[in-house]
Amino acid sequence: MPIMQIHLIEGRSEEQKARLIEGLTRAAVDALDAPVESIRVIISEVPNTDFGIAGQTAKQRGR
Repeated sequence: MPIMQIHLIEGRSEEQKARLIEGLTRAAVDALDAPVESIRVIISEVPNTDFGIAGQTAKQRGR
């Protein structure tokens, strides 16, 4: 059973996340010849205050 875990900075819409899940599922089916029912996608959202870029939080960098 393929399981994909994706980390995103918070702020994506439900529609964007649904499209991401759909696209990743299609990619796994195509690449692995896995049955679509076996694909799992986990999205973990990270607050921009808990993500660092070049020594600053993403929030400090305007992201």
